[in-house]
Amino acid sequence: MKKILLFLFFTVICFAQDTSKVVITSKANVGINISQISFTNWAQGGENSFTWTLLGNYSITTKSEKWTTKNTFKFAFGRTKLGAQDFRTNDNEFFIETLISKNVGWAVDPFFSNSIRSPITTGYSYKTKVPERIADFFDPGYVTQSLGFTYDKVKGIKSRLGIALQEIFTNRQRKFSDNPATKDRVEAFKLETGIESVTSSEFKLMENINYKGSLRLFSKFENMKYWDIRWDNLITAKVNDYVNVNFNLLVVYERKQTLKTQIKEALQLGIVYNLL
Repeated sequence: MKKILLFLFFTVICFAQDTSKVVITSKANVGINISQISFTNWAQGGENSFTWTLLGNYSITTKSEKWTTKNTFKFAFGRTKLGAQDFRTNDNEFFIETLISKNVGWAVDPFFSNSIRSPITTGYSYKTKVPERIADFFDPGYVTQSLGFTYDKVKGIKSRLGIALQEIFTNRQRKFSDNPATKDRVEAFKLETGIESVTSSEFKLMENINYKGSLRLFSKFENMKYWDIRWDNLITAKVNDYVNVNFNLLVVYERKQTLKTQIKEALQLGIVYNLL
């Protein structure tokens, strides 16, 4: 119940805007990415494989003379089947963010943001014979508030830097929230303070090819030597209004998860429908 209340609380939008010359723009689309290979009497070896990923993106921006509010919701859920194996989850995340900034006439604008990131459902590691449960809804769940300045004077690039509070919620995956200093208990909640930097970019590479990227950095005040890194890159080649080809490269480094850099690549055919 506490998780549900927190979820609802942090997704409430606070509109502190003036009502003069308000412009509202919104975008929404859903899609499915597919990759598949099949063999029949193939003498050179290989296994059948099939991968699908369901995607959704929604954003609404409210802009007036002094205030800008942008709300974003994204999700991705996908599964892969290789040979005779059962389907295995390969994408499993949703992300919600509210960003409020004020135009004060400076080169940078003050902002406040709140974001939520969590797995959608149960996820497993298949490195052992018996699959190991490594994720579930809000296990771990990340809620981050940031206050600082944003810069968007370069076309296609938006960057912001701020002081951040990051709350980590867990149930079974206590390694993400446990405080090693407390030997008598294993915590299910952890509060971290630090610096957060978020840079997003969007460019047209060719007439029908677009690039979209996001780089997030976070470091705790108690140990500024290490930074959590999440770098998401998407190149989309548009075939027509409904079909495109997507190449996604995601690079993640979080010491709480593993000391090694995580890399995910995917080249898939996508079917997209624009709702707004």
